[in-house]
Amino acid sequence: MFALTPAEIEVLRLSLKVATVAVAVSLPIGVVVAFALARGRFAGRLVLDVLVHFPIIAPPVVVGYLLLIIFSRQGPLGGWLFDQFGISVAFSWYAAAIAAGVMGFPLLVRSIRLSIELIDQRLETAAQTLGASPLRIFFTVTLPLAMPGVIAGLTLAFARALGEFGATIVFAANIPGQTRTLPLALYTQLQIPGQDFAAVRLMLLSLVLAVGALVISELVSRQLGRRVAGAVYRR
Repeated sequence: MFALTPAEIEVLRLSLKVATVAVAVSLPIGVVVAFALARGRFAGRLVLDVLVHFPIIAPPVVVGYLLLIIFSRQGPLGGWLFDQFGISVAFSWYAAAIAAGVMGFPLLVRSIRLSIELIDQRLETAAQTLGASPLRIFFTVTLPLAMPGVIAGLTLAFARALGEFGATIVFAANIPGQTRTLPLALYTQLQIPGQDFAAVRLMLLSLVLAVGALVISELVSRQLGRRVAGAVYRR
């Protein structure tokens, strides 16, 4: 029952590719944004906070349509990418990765932000008094202490990317072998009479991936938490 068919392997491979690219590109941006929201005091901070959380409060179809407007060949970014590099973003796996990354971005940022806010700033102050630069403090003190939150955020964003449907189907469409990820494949099977068994297989595969990611994240976060606590205690 659990031997995957070639079509399911293709869908699984594409889904993992899209989700991995989505979180890999989102991570450095998410860390910077999370740190800015956690520690920054600047004009426009509220606007940035609203923009970050917009994919959560807005319907996914709306987010997908906005991405389509921006990245279509007639859009500001999509037109420039096509004219300069010949890259057509809309209705490609790039679009699926962008949609997945955008929808998972709030979860990534929020997890990292909360982790940074829980850090005892006296540790950073101590490093500063020892002559460490702000950049060095961030990479040697702040980021290591926030790493459990980073791992948790990555996992949530990855799981969200694997399950993304609404924005993807609008922005990337449902093209077999190109943009048909697991949720889109499941939706397709549900539209075909007599394909309930195939739909159940895809559903179980999705659940296994999501639960597996969460379990791995929990184990890694606990291990990192113990190491960070031990390192702080030794200091």
